[in-house]
Amino acid sequence: MTGVVEVVITAADASWLAEFTRRLVDDRLAACGQQVSAIRSIYRWDGEVHDDPEARVALHTRASLVDRIVERANAEHPYDVPCVLALPVAAGNPAYLEWVLSETTET
Repeated sequence: MTGVVEVVITAADASWLAEFTRRLVDDRLAACGQQVSAIRSIYRWDGEVHDDPEARVALHTRASLVDRIVERANAEHPYDVPCVLALPVAAGNPAYLEWVLSETTET
């Protein structure tokens, strides 16, 4: 394993998500975030099926920082239960992976 993960977060407001991403990068909890501002989410919530526009960001960070990102999302995200998923990075460009590690804090 590389020690690097991709953390996916969604939100209804693309501008809010971009600012949240900026705060995580400023605080060195993520090296970067690649945002897609228009996705469509279909999900069940409170017994009803919803079909809503959302934005999605893929953060590149250390596996050891996922808990801190989840804490921040739970505290700052407008959703009651924000989507925060960490996907392991099995391999990649060694120079890029080293950059991600160098741009994030150690816990």
